[in-house]
Amino acid sequence: MKHDQSHKEPETREGFWRSRTGIGLVFFLAVTALLLGYEHRMHLFTGNAFVVLLLLGCVVMHFFMHGGHGGGPGKNGDQS
Repeated sequence: MKHDQSHKEPETREGFWRSRTGIGLVFFLAVTALLLGYEHRMHLFTGNAFVVLLLLGCVVMHFFMHGGHGGGPGKNGDQS
């Protein structure tokens, strides 16, 4: 009696942030943020804090207020 070798267990895929690459990226970004914060602490704690907060606000709005990409022509039946 032969055993069927074609049946394999389904592979479970982990998310990017739980992979070795994702964890390494998070660690790298955390160290980079700490070093940048340390080197530029005088800018953050003086009168230029408004400019820094304004620039950080732009980055935050870019990431969270786009509403998603990929809604090009043809979405919802609109061909224009």
